[in-house]
Amino acid sequence: VQLQASGGGLVQAGGSLRLSCAATGRTFSLYGMAWFRQAPGKEREFLARIRWRDGSTYLADSVKGRFTMSRDNAKNTVYLQMNSLKPEDTAVYYCAADFLDSGTSLDYTYWGQGTLVTVSP
Repeated sequence: VQLQASGGGLVQAGGSLRLSCAATGRTFSLYGMAWFRQAPGKEREFLARIRWRDGSTYLADSVKGRFTMSRDNAKNTVYLQMNSLKPEDTAVYYCAADFLDSGTSLDYTYWGQGTLVTVSP
């Protein structure tokens, strides 16, 4: 499975961005996909995950109410819609996927290359 993340960029505080992650390869067997982020000098942080079978999502408390995760099965793509962005949301955002239920852990087998989101004050 290969993952290609895109959609990052520079946005002002209060603005919105939508990240995309396109999966190719043996995607029909995936259990789920997730989004993480890593700010400079900090550990990688779980944000959201989606179960491929039924589209059910789970979001971290830190982004609940501002971020949503969705998917387009036909395009094998997941999205992270980010609203009301804050400077502290500045980070490299990564998508991940696995054939098992990796939950909120870092144990996902497949990772995208990351896309940088910068939120200016």
